[in-house]
Amino acid sequence: MSWDFQTDRPIYSQIIDHISQKIICGEYMPGYRLPSVRDMANQAGVNPNTMQRALSELEKTGLVRVERTAGRYVTEDEELLQQTKSHLAEKQIEAFFNQMRQLGVEPEQALALAQRYVNEKK
Repeated sequence: MSWDFQTDRPIYSQIIDHISQKIICGEYMPGYRLPSVRDMANQAGVNPNTMQRALSELEKTGLVRVERTAGRYVTEDEELLQQTKSHLAEKQIEAFFNQMRQLGVEPEQALALAQRYVNEKK
């Protein structure tokens, strides 16, 4: 997953979503030790302070925990991981319906199109 940033919202917020998605998708497994702030900032092409801010926010949510002198680790709290997955899915659903509205497609119509899509992919 590349670190492509949009101009519509703060980069640190996009980093939070990016790392959260890596955790939810299993790229960063529960208990995984995250790379250093500097390494992650280099990978993302951002200032280390921006990466630090994003990681601090992830710590506040509990998705990432800090062990003094040992680094940052992905939480092993399965309930929190499931809640995060649901939250990210809801954000994607909201974005989908917003895009459909921009196309002039009403929510019921978009839902019917989505159901047809699911049925065709079975």
